[in-house]
Amino acid sequence: MEVAERQTPYFSQWESPDMTLAVLSQGAAALHRDPLWRNSGAETIEEYARWAVNVCGMACLKMILAARGEVHPILSLARACTGYGGYVVNTADASIKGLIYAPFVTFVADRFGLSAETLTNVETADIPGVLARRRYFIASVSSAVRWPEREPPSKGGHLVLVTAASGDRVRFHNPSGHDPASQSDVDMPLATFDRFFANRGIAVDA
Repeated sequence: MEVAERQTPYFSQWESPDMTLAVLSQGAAALHRDPLWRNSGAETIEEYARWAVNVCGMACLKMILAARGEVHPILSLARACTGYGGYVVNTADASIKGLIYAPFVTFVADRFGLSAETLTNVETADIPGVLARRRYFIASVSSAVRWPEREPPSKGGHLVLVTAASGDRVRFHNPSGHDPASQSDVDMPLATFDRFFANRGIAVDA
């Protein structure tokens, strides 16, 4: 895809990027075996495992910030975003709701000086136009986008960082890709991406 872009570092939502298949088969409990969990900024392995399955949006933000030379622990970002209402933590059952887009937009403007906007009803064919106006697009997709040959059960529920798009192709980093080919600089026809894309997301300038 002939699109000029500066390199955007890749980060998984797990500290060990090869944990995806274990998480898919065993759930968050698999993350109790992640030897790099402390790099997340979590105080305990339990905190790390509970949050890591919810921080695809923070992984996207971490990549955006890393592209300008700032590397932040992913749970530090999540805690700060929670303070703005970007995540809602239910203390009764320890469940986590988010990422909630509008508070996220306020959070990144206040903390990092990033200009961002929530977009809805975005046609897949319009993604190149979004990237003509903004540097990045955090897109809501099915997590099954890691397997483009499969039909997803639904659209949305997961976030990927779109870094480039042309008339008929899109390139993105997937925080929960299961191997290098499905993690960084994934190049996909827009027609394929459309099967997973929920027509909403957050456009961000860095």
